[in-house]
Amino acid sequence: MVKAKTSLTFYGGVNEIGGNKILLVDRDTKIFFDFGMSFTLKAQYYSSPFLSPKSEESLLEFEILPKIRGVYAFDKETEADVDAVFLSHAHMDHAAYISFLKREIPVYCGETAKLMLEAFSKIRPKGLEFDFEGILFHGFRTGDKIAINNVEIEPIHVDHSVPGAYGFLIHTSEGTIIYTGDFRMHGSKPQMTREFIEKAEETKPTAVICEGTNMTGATISSENEVKKKVSRIIENTEGLVLADFARTDIDRFNTFYTAAGKTGRCLVISMRQAYLLNELQKDKKLKVPNLRDERLFIFQKKKKRPYRWEKELMEAFEDKVLDAKALSKKQCAMILVTSFYDLEELVEIKPTPGSCYILSASEPFNEEMEIDHQRLKNWLKHYGLPQYHVHVSGHIMPLQLKHVLKRINPEKVFPVHVEHSDLFARFMRDLKSKVVCVEKGKGYQIQS
Repeated sequence: MVKAKTSLTFYGGVNEIGGNKILLVDRDTKIFFDFGMSFTLKAQYYSSPFLSPKSEESLLEFEILPKIRGVYAFDKETEADVDAVFLSHAHMDHAAYISFLKREIPVYCGETAKLMLEAFSKIRPKGLEFDFEGILFHGFRTGDKIAINNVEIEPIHVDHSVPGAYGFLIHTSEGTIIYTGDFRMHGSKPQMTREFIEKAEETKPTAVICEGTNMTGATISSENEVKKKVSRIIENTEGLVLADFARTDIDRFNTFYTAAGKTGRCLVISMRQAYLLNELQKDKKLKVPNLRDERLFIFQKKKKRPYRWEKELMEAFEDKVLDAKALSKKQCAMILVTSFYDLEELVEIKPTPGSCYILSASEPFNEEMEIDHQRLKNWLKHYGLPQYHVHVSGHIMPLQLKHVLKRINPEKVFPVHVEHSDLFARFMRDLKSKVVCVEKGKGYQIQS
């Protein structure tokens, strides 16, 4: 009997949304694809900031951090036993736990994701779970081919709710494995996802590792629809517009930026988002407005001691900084990008009658988020602010995903980043491919 050469082990993303950590072993080569934080598992034991993990031992105890030898920087007794880590994109559920890696392990990611992670490293307070200092980042773009020993990886761009997202064509000694990462067909750049699918189909892959996020939450919408709805709401708003969306979602930022221009308003963004946008200016292939743009301003929250990077930003863009008092005087001309943690600023802003709040992110999906959302509603009620929810997912919808898998037609499909893999398997049961519902920490041979 010939010994199998290629295997996959799933240390995260199993019956959960995010936390992807997928180990590929091919002969003597070991490569991780993504190394993210499991927010779901962590929330079972911790509630920040008052109950937070204090050490690596805490994370290992509850297997929030999987027990793997030869990977972690805090394991001083063993040498690095992984050749590389490839990140599909810069979301923390795919990238955060690279902070624990031995620094001699190279981390490959898209050029845009590299800029974002380096920016996060500067603006996030250093802590147990977010410390990227010393990481050996290697950037790539579509068209590159990266050889790690006997394995060749081709990154191909896909559309997602963060720029710089990629899927991978992984050429092993037992055939090609496709890893989709997180992707969608209904965003602002569907042509990128189509290109990835075409390339994946051409390889006639042995296996596909794919996300299945929206198996129980599918909606029919698009970023273009979001843009139209947001513009319509803002056009009919007489006072201040408050908007909440992920600061890494550059598509959504551009949606509100465009809406601001159409409605004669200015977009006021947080210090963190301003810093990130300024760093992303270095990526000449990414379209983001310059902070010098007349429609952009930076909101300065009331705080005793700004961080160094905030001081540098305020000095560089002194004429673009607004505090609550200044913004309060120009409410009908402003869209303030805010979050739950900025609500205290409303005490000084005092939104005028006719103002509104647009939630342009996912609705709460766990008990802790529900509690925060109720607090948000209390604030909105106090200031007489109606809430609109205008959002579209960063993930592919089930019927589209089924069409993609039929087209690529691999021998095996490994669903990850999905809460109900059994539902996924039943929905996909008429595929020619074999759907393998994986268990955490178990190895699966590619050829069986």
